[in-house]
Amino acid sequence: VQLQASGGGLVQAGGSLRLSCIASGFSDSGLTFSDYAVGWFRQRPGKEREAVAAVTGSGDGTYYTDSVKGRFTISRDNAKETVYLQMNRLKPEDTAVYYCAAGLIPLLYSDYERDYEYDYWGKGTLVTVSR
Repeated sequence: VQLQASGGGLVQAGGSLRLSCIASGFSDSGLTFSDYAVGWFRQRPGKEREAVAAVTGSGDGTYYTDSVKGRFTISRDNAKETVYLQMNRLKPEDTAVYYCAAGLIPLLYSDYERDYEYDYWGKGTLVTVSR
């Protein structure tokens, strides 16, 4: 299984970016992409990695950390095996390396922030928000 995050870049404060996480290889596991919850995490300079948002396998459940609620939207297209993170009204404090991760997490509403619940991780994509 591989996850590939992309879409990062440099943007001014107040701007928008859309990150994509493209998955592959799930058929080798005997399961499908839609069996897996997907989360976005970020690591800001000098900070611990933190959960940003997560979405259930079906896409009908989404969860956000308080600092991004109302600004970020997570969604998925299971046919394309892709999860998106639409980031609007970006702030300098959103500057971070963003990672996507997938896991079999039945209680996503309570566990989405626990990085050890995720089985697969992609390499990060850097988002830089200038003032």
